[in-house]
Amino acid sequence: MKLEIITPESGIFVGEATSVSLPGTDGVFQVLNNHAPIISSLKEGIVKIEATGNVDISHPSIRKNGTSVEVSIKGGVAELMNNKLIVLAD
Repeated sequence: MKLEIITPESGIFVGEATSVSLPGTDGVFQVLNNHAPIISSLKEGIVKIEATGNVDISHPSIRKNGTSVEVSIKGGVAELMNNKLIVLAD
């Protein structure tokens, strides 16, 4: 799926991912390719991404942890539709 993580200041991550775990306000949840459409509010936590291809880790909130990429967020909203996940993060 295509993933974009965007803050009011800049884009943090744009790329392809096979799975993404998100800190929802009701608990952590995971989305995979071909997941049903969803909109969810997010709380402070870590977005864990199983990315495909090269990842630019120059942004200060991105860490690479083994095979996954982790992005710290303070909250926000996530929308998944047609294999495109957009995270509007604080």
